[in-house]
Amino acid sequence: MTAVIRPVRGADNAKILGVGGYRPARVVPNSEIVDRIDSSDEWIRTRSGIVSRRVAGPEETVRWMAVQAGGKALAYAGISPDQIGCVLISTVSHLIQTPAIAPAIATDLGSHDAAAFDIGAGCAGFCYGVELAQGMVRNGSAEYVLVIGVERLSDIANPDDRTTAFLFGDGAGAAVVGPSDEPGIGPVVWGSDGSQDKTIEQPVAWDAAMEEGAYPYLVMQGNAVFRWASYSMAKVAQEALDRAGVAAADLDAFIPHQANMRITDAMVKALKLPEHVVIARDIAEQGNTSAASIPLAMERMLQTGEVRSGDTALLIGFGAGLVYAAQVVTIP
Repeated sequence: MTAVIRPVRGADNAKILGVGGYRPARVVPNSEIVDRIDSSDEWIRTRSGIVSRRVAGPEETVRWMAVQAGGKALAYAGISPDQIGCVLISTVSHLIQTPAIAPAIATDLGSHDAAAFDIGAGCAGFCYGVELAQGMVRNGSAEYVLVIGVERLSDIANPDDRTTAFLFGDGAGAAVVGPSDEPGIGPVVWGSDGSQDKTIEQPVAWDAAMEEGAYPYLVMQGNAVFRWASYSMAKVAQEALDRAGVAAADLDAFIPHQANMRITDAMVKALKLPEHVVIARDIAEQGNTSAASIPLAMERMLQTGEVRSGDTALLIGFGAGLVYAAQVVTIP
């Protein structure tokens, strides 16, 4: 006799219920790094829009920062740690191959029995996590999911590389995803292009680094990344709007990965966003924090009053892989 497997059922809809962030205490202005890379404050601002970045101290580890951001997101959502069914951690700067950092973060937060795993999707990792989380909520494998993007990119950025040393910062951003009466997370548009995997990479493997004494710093082909992100990602963002049934005029905010201010401006122009749409520009004072950048920017926009709970925002993350993901969400 063939057994009949009970169908999986969860919530009809899912949404982001709360966000939280952690920014390291140390602020590093352009003036502190220009001499080492033979650059200038004006050049950095013109090329990237960055005025300063946050850099983590010894005690501000990937694990510790993630816990701070996750705790704030839980408090915002009014959800206790034991209600979390899964913890997703997106990071490229946890430098231990195994175990994943997610189980330790889940335990530190008090979500002792939650499923927990890491996501290796670079700067698109937060948007990947939001999509995975809403799938879990809707299929019933978790009622609430905690998504955290966290980076200590200062550990893998070469301070002497003129093309990248000024770009990166550290921090953590988190979101709680849970059930909703109405749709709060639109259909995701995501994908990858492995033919361009060399445009953002750590070119030296860890085993080779130990043998050769060459640290596996992050390197990037800036012009290639700029062209890809500025033009191809605008099409992905537009597709996310179309699949959600939301017009550009219906948006309240655009929160892209904080990669470069010029990339953001190019996407805004290509999408023909109306003037009333608020644009996230957290990179100016935070730097590029990869997987943490979108939730950090969302939290800041809520704190400053640029967006309000219930507003509609377009998110898009893109980076090493090359990978990308975009979706329309309701601001918690």
